[in-house]
Order: sequence, then structure tokens, then C-alpha cells
Amino acid sequence: MLAAGIVLSGCSAGADYSGASDGGSTAERAPLAVDAADTASDGEQNAAAADQALVITGTVTITADDPIAASEKATAIARAAGGRVDARTEYAPRDGDAGSATLTLRVPADAVEDVRDQLKELGTVEETDFSSVDVGTQQRDLDTRITTLRASIARYTSWLADADTTADLIQLEQAIAERQNELESLEAQQRALDDKVAMSTITLQLRSVALAPPPDGPDNFWEGLVVGWNGFVAFWGGVAVALGVGLPWLVVLGAVLTVVVLLVRRAGRSSVTPLTASAPAAATAPAAPSGSE
Repeated sequence: MLAAGIVLSGCSAGADYSGASDGGSTAERAPLAVDAADTASDGEQNAAAADQALVITGTVTITADDPIAASEKATAIARAAGGRVDARTEYAPRDGDAGSATLTLRVPADAVEDVRDQLKELGTVEETDFSSVDVGTQQRDLDTRITTLRASIARYTSWLADADTTADLIQLEQAIAERQNELESLEAQQRALDDKVAMSTITLQLRSVALAPPPDGPDNFWEGLVVGWNGFVAFWGGVAVALGVGLPWLVVLGAVLTVVVLLVRRAGRSSVTPLTASAPAAATAPAAPSGSE
């Protein structure tokens, strides 16, 4: 009985130790499993963020007292942020306003918010419109196609070194040239897309408030006198201009009329001379005798 009790006590202790050991391992594994899940989740989020490529474009419309001076400040803001000005159009003051300007700014994507806040200080913001487009899929597609084409060109180039016939050489060179042209086109698209992602585009429109129109007429005697004198001078100035324009025509017209008058007078004199010559001949003819009957 004593031996049996010792054996049973030993089995119970072993069972308790085994259970405690299993419980401890489970407790130790649980935090590790949670940490692994968190790490996997963080890795997926980082991968998604890395795969996301945004093209940001925006339009800002601002009313400024001096749009031309404001465009100079906007150019300085873009360059200070590491950007550039791709296009700039300015209009001089006209129709009672202070002019206007339109700029196309390219700024780093991570500096868009800072640049937009600085642009707001140029005047009164009338409109702001920003949008973003995810082009991560397009970038990955270009990368895959470029990698495939490069591998294909390398493979065809290796075949070209082992070509034995002229026909094979021509066919391989043509295939390499076609793939090279396609590769250059895809690389150009990739560079343009990378530039759009790295440098956001902001179209800035600067305009001014129309100024008050000038008064319609004079307000006192002296202003009326000045207006009258200006009108007098303008009238005779217009007459002088009209005379200068019409003088050559008047000279030509006078010469033509003079020639016509001379020709008419000469024609009249030539028609009168024969009549006066025939009149004496008629007067010297003898009269018929009265008693001839």
C-alpha cells in the first residue's frame, strides 16, 4: 500500500508539472502570436502606402490689389519650396482693372499644403480646388513591362552573337530595334509619370477688382474750359488731318478739271471760226435785179 501511494503521488505530480508546463508554453506563445499578427498588419499597411502613388493637381483663384506684383511673390514662393514655374501669363491693366496673371506652378508633393497656405497671403481667396489620382497601378505596370523588355533585348542580343546566317541576323536586329523603340517610349512615360507624382501642379489665377470709372463730365468752370479747349484743338487737328489726306486727291482732281476745261474751250473756238468765215462770202454775192420779171 505504501509503494502504491508513492507511485500514485509521483504520477499526480508529473501530471501537474506537465499541465503547468503546457499552460506556461501557451501563455508564452499567445503574446508572440499577437505580435506576429501586428507585424504582418503593419507590413501590409506599409506596402499599401508604398504602392500608392498620387498625382496632385489644384487650382487657386485669388483677388489681389496688384496681380503683377503678386505673381512675382508666387514665383518666389514656388522656388523657395524647391519647385518651378512652367508657365506664366500676365495682362496689363485695362478696362478699369489692375491687370491679371495666370501661373502654372510645379511644387514638391510634400510641400503642397505649405505652398497653398503661403499663396493665401497674396490676397483674397475666391476659389480652391485640389484633387489627387492614384497611379500606383500604372507605375507598377510600366515597371513590369520595362523589366520584361530589357530582359527580352538582352536575350535577343545574346542570340545575335550566335547567329550564323544573314537572315537570322536581319530578323534578330529588327526584333531588337522594335523592342528598343518600345522600351524608350515606356521609359519616357515612366519619367513623365514619376515627375507628375513627385511634382504637383498648381494653377494660380490672380485677378483684380475693377476700379471706379472716371467721372462723365467736368465739375467746375476750369474743368469745362479745359474740356472745351481740348475739343477745339481736337476738332482743328481732325480738320488738318482730313486736309492732309484729301490734298493729293484735290490736286489730281484740279489738274483733270483744268485739262477738261481747256479742251472744251478749244473745241468751242474751232466750231465758231468756220461760221465767221462764211458770213462775208454771203454778203458780197450780187443781188438779183428787181426788174427781171
